[in-house]
Amino acid sequence: QAQLVESGGDLAQPGGSLRLSCVASGFTLYGYYVGWFRQAPGKEREGVSCISTSDDDTYYADSVKGRFSISRDNARNTAYLQMDNLKPDDTGVYYCQADPSPPDAQKMCSLGPYEKWGQGTQVTVSS
Repeated sequence: QAQLVESGGDLAQPGGSLRLSCVASGFTLYGYYVGWFRQAPGKEREGVSCISTSDDDTYYADSVKGRFSISRDNARNTAYLQMDNLKPDDTGVYYCQADPSPPDAQKMCSLGPYEKWGQGTQVTVSS
């Protein structure tokens, strides 16, 4: 069964760092764009960062640009989101998605919610 499992969320202090992981099982992540999305309390789910199959196309939401970095390791069937200089409004549940053929990374992140989502991983930044 194809599945994506998010991990790495935790409680962090403002200015701190976390690294989220998205591990694919039941299929090879190679050949899929990967996107990170988050849903903050009381807000709609939003695209945070997306990356193409071969890392040549990336997108970051303005709110995280310069602080977050998306990457992937196809040999490990894993994608990552490095989050630095965390802010309280980064708090939320973070989800990853895989898509074989979005128009580009920006479009993947700008689309509305996908049909299927995993459990996500909770990120809480205290203030």
